[in-house]
Amino acid sequence: MLDLKSINKEWTLFLDRDGVINHEKYMDYVYHYDEFIFYDDVPEALKILAEEFGIIIITTNQRGIGKGLMTESALQDIHSKMVGDITAAGGRIDKIYYCTATNNDHPNRKPNPGMIHQAQADFPAINLRKSLIVGNNMSDMEFGRNGGIHTVFVKTTHPEQVIPHPQIDKAYNSLPDFAKALQQR
Repeated sequence: MLDLKSINKEWTLFLDRDGVINHEKYMDYVYHYDEFIFYDDVPEALKILAEEFGIIIITTNQRGIGKGLMTESALQDIHSKMVGDITAAGGRIDKIYYCTATNNDHPNRKPNPGMIHQAQADFPAINLRKSLIVGNNMSDMEFGRNGGIHTVFVKTTHPEQVIPHPQIDKAYNSLPDFAKALQQR
């Protein structure tokens, strides 16, 4: 079970992107940074989270590239500007992993845990028992379980999700609400 009181700088925070950090486009992709809209108070929440977690990583499926609907350089431009805005607000993102595969069997495509294993290879300090994923879909929760990490569900896009659920350790309305819960422990 996840105890918020145990979280400290030894912990790693994995974040999904669309639907957690920014508004998810319904049945579509964010193609340019002018379509990337932070949820209210997310940059400030990331500042709080940067003070709480030793490593912060984004893991995101980006099938739009695999489908040929956008380029990898467009995605990198979005991520560069997003990280710039997060840094300007006092937060940080240590690395972004993304999977462009269209095949659900690809080891890096969530809910498969490949991106967790990539991060662990790049950051040997990552302890899976001291790691959690914040996501807005059950596939993010499965990703966490498959990778051996804790799970935090945010209800931004699926407020109807039944809680408690065996794949969800904690649930909050949004990423800022999770950050506030950490401050208030």
